[in-house]
Amino acid sequence: MLFSRQAKAVELPSREEAIADREQALSFSPEHFVNGNPIVEPVPAHLEKAIFGLGCFWGAERLFWELPGVFSTAAGYAGGLTAHPTYEDVCSGMTGHTEAVLVFFDPAQISFQELLAQFWEAHDPTQGMRQGNDRGTQYRSAIYATNEQQQKAAEQSAKTFQQSLNEKGYAQITTEIKPLEKFYYAEDYHQQYLAKNPGGYCGLAGTGACYRPEQD
Repeated sequence: MLFSRQAKAVELPSREEAIADREQALSFSPEHFVNGNPIVEPVPAHLEKAIFGLGCFWGAERLFWELPGVFSTAAGYAGGLTAHPTYEDVCSGMTGHTEAVLVFFDPAQISFQELLAQFWEAHDPTQGMRQGNDRGTQYRSAIYATNEQQQKAAEQSAKTFQQSLNEKGYAQITTEIKPLEKFYYAEDYHQQYLAKNPGGYCGLAGTGACYRPEQD
């Protein structure tokens, strides 16, 4: 991914250190490039939303939009301090944000547990501030819950997946799990990037461990 080979901050900035807020939101198309559905609210009332960070958001977004029951997805930034950050801001490591994917899904067709399974199995959640060769705070693993039920489910899912990771000799999960404060949409060229650029970079790589929620 762009900038991924450069040295990056591996510690989150304080409010005093963080890049100042920007006044204007970034420009992007409100329609999903692949299916034409809206990627901004309002969306149909029966849908729910979830926010995941699992490294570079290009491949992560495609992972979710291809799932049956997913209405639309968007690339963006979450978990940090700076309002309306640019991609360059986030890559500097001085916003506190990680690259994240917003998922609007129909819970009658795909459950939050099924989304969690995709999340855990598609990346290595033990790497701290990186995913593979992509290094920096913007590549940290994260789940930002949009309600209390998601928060509890995410916390329990981490305990469950840790058991599978232990069986394969992996370290402790470093995934940041906390309530969502704000999701900021990324620039238009990042939205559904791998549909617009089929040969583009995708850094997703799982551990081979399986998420088995029956252990909960």
